[in-house]
Amino acid sequence: MTAANLDLLGPLAWGPPCGRAVLKATPEDFRVTEVMDIELSGAGEHLWLLIEKRNQNTEEVARQLARLAGVKLRDVSYAGMKDRLAVTCQWFSLQLPGREDPDFAALWNDSLRCLAAQRHSRKLQRGAHSANRFVIRLNQLQADRPALEARLQQIASQGVPNYFGPQRFGRGGSNVHDARSWALREALPPARGTRSRLLSTARSLLFNRLLAGRVADATWNRVLPGDCLAFTNSRSQFAAERLDSDDPRLAALDLHPTGALWGLGESPVSGQTLMMEQESVAAEPVLARWLEKAGLEQARRILRLPIGALAWHYPSPDSLELEFTLPTGCFATAVLRELVILDDEPGGGLESEI
Repeated sequence: MTAANLDLLGPLAWGPPCGRAVLKATPEDFRVTEVMDIELSGAGEHLWLLIEKRNQNTEEVARQLARLAGVKLRDVSYAGMKDRLAVTCQWFSLQLPGREDPDFAALWNDSLRCLAAQRHSRKLQRGAHSANRFVIRLNQLQADRPALEARLQQIASQGVPNYFGPQRFGRGGSNVHDARSWALREALPPARGTRSRLLSTARSLLFNRLLAGRVADATWNRVLPGDCLAFTNSRSQFAAERLDSDDPRLAALDLHPTGALWGLGESPVSGQTLMMEQESVAAEPVLARWLEKAGLEQARRILRLPIGALAWHYPSPDSLELEFTLPTGCFATAVLRELVILDDEPGGGLESEI
């Protein structure tokens, strides 16, 4: 992970890293499984496939499925992007009205396997999965073991700042550079995929800047009077004044303060929170205007990231294996960086969004 990418996140919440380790020495060191709560009907024009892929990114697999099935790429859907250098298990769907299931046998190999196939009446939507389950092994671990154990206990009980990870910003912040270039021209990329990626990059950067400010003043995990609150797995929001000060859902990491995903519309926050968000956005006026002119509507994202079912062990004296679950759209990098400094093996970067 490059220094440039680290600068795009923000300060750590729980103190300096407890050591350093290598991330992604092999694809097997980074395993991700989508948690999907949708009950498939078994009938319909959409074929859903649960695919395990190794050392391939999501878009590559989608293109292979489309080519072999003889459909357009837009007829292949997936819930979320997954890293290339990893072993990931995720769902795809193909729209096949009036057609039998294609024969995908030529596609399967040691790097690509189909674990399940079933028909459904609807296509797979982006963000349809409820969570991602991670199994991550850190190698060449050099750490203060007691300090690392204490840090693991701390993040298990109190969470970490919900930064967008470096995957969102590209190698060396290349996506940010491209977004700024288009924003300065007050134009949008003509290709839909590029346009979506760069708008998302700009929005994520503004959010990370805001979150960094609240981490710096230690308010990222506590409620301010003007805050807008949200539950971990719900889109519903409400004002902090409607919350009892001793509401147990805050301590249980079920309820969190939120930050702006910038766009058009009136902000739901007030007072000190509104002032902080306005100051943060004012530092990036070109990107903020670009997002507004693109027609994006303002949304909210939780500032605190709860880490579900965190468990760990040491397969060897110099390796640490972690298992945990994160809500959709959240990044394992935000967890790992609170533990150790991460060194990438050559070619082992974080290319795509989890």
